[in-house]
Amino acid sequence: RLRSAPVTIRFVTNTTKESKRDLLQRLTSLGFDITENEIFSSLTAARNLLEQKQVRPLLLVDDKALPDFTGIGTDNPNAVVVGLAPEHFHYEMMNRAFR
Repeated sequence: RLRSAPVTIRFVTNTTKESKRDLLQRLTSLGFDITENEIFSSLTAARNLLEQKQVRPLLLVDDKALPDFTGIGTDNPNAVVVGLAPEHFHYEMMNRAFR
């Protein structure tokens, strides 16, 4: 019914463990009729903010989430994006993030 209604459809999630592409594959394998541009995640919001503010982030996100930041400059970071990525939370990385 939603597809035939005059509304915009979005699938919203707060996951930071996987890219929109991976999420799309998982949802379509479960039978959802969905396109990638219908997915809005916390990573999407973070990317939009990075682009709006024109900053270069240190990405403390799971490696599976990195494709959502393709094209975003990360050299000489002046911002930090934190997601669920326990493998990146160690002294060296935290020290780098605080700097």
